[in-house]
Amino acid sequence: GHAKNDIPSVLNRFEHDNPSSRIRYGRELAIDLRLIEAAADRISEVAPAGDKERRYQQLVLVVGRGASDPDANSNVAKVTRMLWEGMGFGYALTAYSGVTFPLVRPALQVAARLGYKEIIVFPYFLFTGILVDRIYRQSEEFARQHPELKIYNSPYLGCHARVVDTLIDRIDEIDKGQNLMNCQLCKYREQFIGFEDEKGLRQESHHHHVEGLLARAAPGDQRDGHGHQHGSHGHEHGSHGHEHGSHGHQHGSHGHQHGSHGHHHPYPHADHPLGACAESSDSP
Repeated sequence: GHAKNDIPSVLNRFEHDNPSSRIRYGRELAIDLRLIEAAADRISEVAPAGDKERRYQQLVLVVGRGASDPDANSNVAKVTRMLWEGMGFGYALTAYSGVTFPLVRPALQVAARLGYKEIIVFPYFLFTGILVDRIYRQSEEFARQHPELKIYNSPYLGCHARVVDTLIDRIDEIDKGQNLMNCQLCKYREQFIGFEDEKGLRQESHHHHVEGLLARAAPGDQRDGHGHQHGSHGHEHGSHGHEHGSHGHQHGSHGHQHGSHGHHHPYPHADHPLGACAESSDSP
């Protein structure tokens, strides 16, 4: 959602207000072998060492940001599979920090029921903040409730060298004029199953209430007026950033109106029993 709507909306508005400026919007990090390598390194930092047989007794839980876009969520699931198959864990699960399902606690419950005694929780996030802190806190709470389990919190991606390499590559793509974006499964361009009425929705940001607050904040103040910690929104790696003009995505291609601040289409599974409503459940 950030890459497909919020960022393009802000850039469209800025370019409209500053016609002498030219903005080139590069591709998101997406799924990249270098990110998979970085993720494997982070997991290896905490995963108990041992032979192949011990690895088969371990489960890795990959936690993504979670979005109302199934394309983005499916990318996290693909990352999970690549890490599972590449590193040879006994089992792997995918969870999300919010919006979609399953959330962290229901996923940990499934892991415990599967019988795995060593669980590695890996946040597939670029940086820390409220969401990563919440993931760690939930896994620690679950570990206290299940002393028979050993749960290891893996570091997030951070400024791993392979992450930096991927970022530099995206910048080089812009300089070379390459367009490597994949819109095949974009719910805004195709009638994706379960999201058919979102095709062609207008492109707009729902973060207008925080735009510019950091610049207006007092020196040293890292929180906005709503109590949100700046930088706390982990950006999912799987959403498709649409370069202006690529695949026919011209400025305002989704009917964007400068100055309008609407809300995104409601997520159809907001009440899923393994999603947000599971947070209030204390069932084992």
